[in-house]
Amino acid sequence: MVPKVHAGQEMAMVENENCRINGNWKKRVQVFGERVRRFPCLAWHTTWKVGREDPRRLIHAFKVGLSLTLVSLLYLSEPLFKGIGQSAIWAVMTVVVVLEFTAGATLCKGLNRGLGTLLAGLLAFLVGYVAHASGRVFQAIIIGAAVFLVGEDLHICTVYKLEGLAKSIEACVNEYFYGEIEGSVDMKLSEDPIYKGYKAVLDSKSTDETLALHASWEPRHSRYCHRFPWQQYVKVGAVLRQFGYTVVALHGCLRTEIQTPRSVRAMFKDPCIRLAAEVSKVLIELSNSIRNRRHCSPEILSDHLHEALQDLNTAIKSQPRLFLGLKHKHNQATNMLKIAAQQVGQERHAKSSLSTVKTDSSALLEWKTKRTSTEQSKETERKSLRPQLSKIAITSLEFSEALPFAAFASLLVETVAKLDLVIEEVEELGRLACFKEFRPDDEIVVTCEEPRVDVLQNHLPFLGAVD
Repeated sequence: MVPKVHAGQEMAMVENENCRINGNWKKRVQVFGERVRRFPCLAWHTTWKVGREDPRRLIHAFKVGLSLTLVSLLYLSEPLFKGIGQSAIWAVMTVVVVLEFTAGATLCKGLNRGLGTLLAGLLAFLVGYVAHASGRVFQAIIIGAAVFLVGEDLHICTVYKLEGLAKSIEACVNEYFYGEIEGSVDMKLSEDPIYKGYKAVLDSKSTDETLALHASWEPRHSRYCHRFPWQQYVKVGAVLRQFGYTVVALHGCLRTEIQTPRSVRAMFKDPCIRLAAEVSKVLIELSNSIRNRRHCSPEILSDHLHEALQDLNTAIKSQPRLFLGLKHKHNQATNMLKIAAQQVGQERHAKSSLSTVKTDSSALLEWKTKRTSTEQSKETERKSLRPQLSKIAITSLEFSEALPFAAFASLLVETVAKLDLVIEEVEELGRLACFKEFRPDDEIVVTCEEPRVDVLQNHLPFLGAVD
């Protein structure tokens, strides 16, 4: 009897499970049917919303659809297909890739694609000719090696960026002490050699990331056939951009409205030029190490760089009146501002004070005109205070003839501080890429010659300490 009861319960449970599964399937079918029924209306509302927000997207969709329909005739029409053949697929791909929202963007992209295709075809013929002339043994090697050039492009691009920064720093300092700064303002920025040196560094972020991504798919460039650190090139580029921002600020000192007199600049000419030459020499050494795939010299930060820093520091300390006098004159200008503000306050207080005892009628009249007089006094105070403060502030700028050079010198020292970060990233690149070790025979001597221009020498009167 008991087994029959258990069998009946099991049958009931199975039937309930089947009913639940069937119910779920029916519910899913109903939901799917409801979605299919609502799809045309939902698609229409979405299209209408997109068309109202940005009509260009809707028009662009119709243009692409019409273009693909016309291009498809190359396949559908038998006479056209016989004349073109399988190459008709490139017409379809061109429509998909080239069409943009505007006619100008479409023409630009189409012409670039056409020119790129033409150059790629010519390069393919050249590679094929060289491979065929070299024989069967090297044919496959040359054809395969000609494709993988992205990694080398990233490598050479990093070298050029280091060399560009080196030239920019040296040219910037030479122009500051030798060139005519007043005339450099009229020069177009695109024609400025200093600007050309650091522009490639500042605009290299997206290019470096793209080249690093593409180069990561190439065969191993390392001697030991392990993964090459292409992302380290991106880090080196980021550090070089930070270094380039300092060079941009240094270049901006040449274009400021307030300039240090040439006689004051001549006092610090030699240490600044020497310091810039040492920084440029270090950057050139880093570029050579990357180009030759070897580690940097252990003495890359030589004693000459530290001596140049010390000479600049000594030269600045030898002329204390140029810089310490700024503080005293700044305090004097601040005191003048305080005195002017106190005078205006006293005049306002004198106007608002009463000389006689007021009667009730006069007090009532004053109470009625209180708001109007208060507003007028505030307006008068504002008008009288602003010209005085502006005049004093402009007059106080007369002490700032040495201030532009102080900014220039501090930025030049900042380049030395950021040079350590560049050296660390380049050394890390050499370690990860297994560059060959530095040998004394590989050392390249970089000499920097100063332009022969007759300028005022440093035989100026010594200003000594502050009395």
